[in-house]
Amino acid sequence: MPEQLHARVEACYQLAETFFNQRFERPQVSFKLRGQKAGVAHLNTNLLRFNPQLYRENREHFLKQTVAHEVAHLIAHQMFGGRIRPHGEEWQLIMQGVYELTPDRCHSYEISRRQVSRYIYRCACAGQDFPFTSQRHALVRKGRRYFCRSCRATLVFSGEQRIE
Repeated sequence: MPEQLHARVEACYQLAETFFNQRFERPQVSFKLRGQKAGVAHLNTNLLRFNPQLYRENREHFLKQTVAHEVAHLIAHQMFGGRIRPHGEEWQLIMQGVYELTPDRCHSYEISRRQVSRYIYRCACAGQDFPFTSQRHALVRKGRRYFCRSCRATLVFSGEQRIE
């Protein structure tokens, strides 16, 4: 876990404690998040999860905005309960009043997608390809069958692969 990220989480909590004149329980912090989300706050388990790839690629903005965004969710939940809207006025109050940040709901980080192999399957319908993931292709090799919704024929591996 990067030290800077932990320090930013702590700084956000200290600002909130000063603002609200109240102590908040610190969350568990995890760096096990992949995909398009930069961060996720698990309200009922007091857990913050962050995306390490997006952190590495957008460090400065991530520390300033994303960490505060997720901490604000936990603070809002602890202050106002579980019936508030995720990006409602309570969360916005914390983003603006406590952290003096624009309450942006989404990040605009560039997401780089890794290349994946697709296995091309075909049926009796002319000219229709069915690109299968490696997981689905493995299931077919173990005996699983898939059918075309149009002609109801079994989809058959064409021997072709493509990278997407």
